[in-house]
Amino acid sequence: MGISRDNWHKRRKTGGKKQRHELGPPTANTKTGPRRIHTVHVRGGNKKYWALRLDVGNFSWGSECCTRKTRIIDVVYNASNNELVRTKTLVKSCIVLIDSTPYRQWYEFHYALPLGCKKGAKAYS
Repeated sequence: MGISRDNWHKRRKTGGKKQRHELGPPTANTKTGPRRIHTVHVRGGNKKYWALRLDVGNFSWGSECCTRKTRIIDVVYNASNNELVRTKTLVKSCIVLIDSTPYRQWYEFHYALPLGCKKGAKAYS
């Protein structure tokens, strides 16, 4: 049974299946890699954009209220399926490894302190 776009969600009284025109689109299965985005025409002459591959994303550092666009390095963990980790598929709530450079630059500019040094230690240059 596929994903349906209908307002009734059970089988018919006759026991028949859903029709093909009631099915939703297949999943995009976004992977990590160089950016590849396809345009899809949808109802009303509008367009949607399917991300087939992405290498950057917009991530936030919650405790510091800092949001930056940064590079996605790897998919580390997925609670729903280990297959999605092996194939490096990006889905909602997956844990990814990102490049910390934009956050480190923001921290050093905002606090005028190098990130990751102890208070008594000598700062690196």
